[in-house]
Amino acid sequence: MFKSFFPNPKFFFGSLILWFAVNVALWYSGGSGWGTFLGLPPNYATAELAIGVSRFWSPAFIWFYIWFFVSTAIFAIFWKIKSKNPWQAWSVWGSAFILFNIWFGVQVSVVVNAWYNPFYDLIQQMLSHGGGDVTLLYRGVMTFLYVAMVYVTAAVFNLFFVSHYVFRWRTAMNEYYTANWEKLRHIEGASQRIQEDTMRFAKTMEGLGVSLVEALMTLLAFMPVLFSLSSHVKDLPIVGEIPHALVWAAISWAVLGTGILMLVGYKLPGLEFNNQKVEAAYRKELVYGEDNPERADPLTLKELFSKVRFNYFRLYFHYAYFNLVRIWYMQLDNIYGLFVLFPSIAAGAITLGLMMQISNVFGKVRESFQYLIASWPTIIELLSIYKRLKAFESTLDS
Repeated sequence: MFKSFFPNPKFFFGSLILWFAVNVALWYSGGSGWGTFLGLPPNYATAELAIGVSRFWSPAFIWFYIWFFVSTAIFAIFWKIKSKNPWQAWSVWGSAFILFNIWFGVQVSVVVNAWYNPFYDLIQQMLSHGGGDVTLLYRGVMTFLYVAMVYVTAAVFNLFFVSHYVFRWRTAMNEYYTANWEKLRHIEGASQRIQEDTMRFAKTMEGLGVSLVEALMTLLAFMPVLFSLSSHVKDLPIVGEIPHALVWAAISWAVLGTGILMLVGYKLPGLEFNNQKVEAAYRKELVYGEDNPERADPLTLKELFSKVRFNYFRLYFHYAYFNLVRIWYMQLDNIYGLFVLFPSIAAGAITLGLMMQISNVFGKVRESFQYLIASWPTIIELLSIYKRLKAFESTLDS
């Protein structure tokens, strides 16, 4: 699954995490200001960024673009020397390009979040003071539209690129398995695993992988913002006053939901795996019956299908209470952000613009922490596919 596309996967992903950590440490320990050595304006790293599209070509952003490209080039050159994988250009440079696009999308969300406060404060001011200049409202909306246009364009292009990236990954797996077909052809469901499971694995990884990286980058971008906004919200319902109230409220709620969902859904990956096994056994007998009249007799098919039915009914039962808990949690989550702000709203401690900004940041951080909750059904499916392909590959390792 991985060594067909990535060079030396265990070492590759380990070095990727290490290199990412080194770059983050350097950036936040002063590297963000090193652009002055290239002629960028003094103090550009601490200058207030514009709320609009001009932010994306500000000196701070230009320096980040240069940093990211140089860092990626160093990593790619290292692996070019270290390993020779025919898909290395896609797995290294393609992965870096996807990471950059996800980071850019998160930065657009940060701009939109910064836009909430002044725009809604402007609305509140006009409503409470008998009106104002309508052109200010039009100007504020146009600022949002310009940013949204940049986001949509970048997001659509990224989806297009990710689709090609994932299909290359599937192609790499397909070439690897077909090259070893003589060793694999005798395994139960070999044709299905090469044709269908590689397709499902690549497609599922497309959604889960992008969502995971986006969640991590959203946390990196919005957690400091939520930390600073916590100074405006000191009291929480029931709990009362605690330091950094918003941060603790977001983390505790997400951890609670994740724990509950993992508890009620722990049986599902195994059932999904068994489901693939019984379906493959039933399909295999039908295929044999196409060429051999002595195979696929009614009694054998009835017995095999009864196993399919039994496993499906178990899946339906376990998914019923799992979905009940998951959907209830997501519905409560819709009002949780506003519920947390009730004491501050009642005390008049925040304005409308600040409330909208806090709600947006709080929601972004909660969604990032709730990655497992939102993705758990897909993760279950991926685990079942992974088990099948892992068992498939074990033949090559023996």
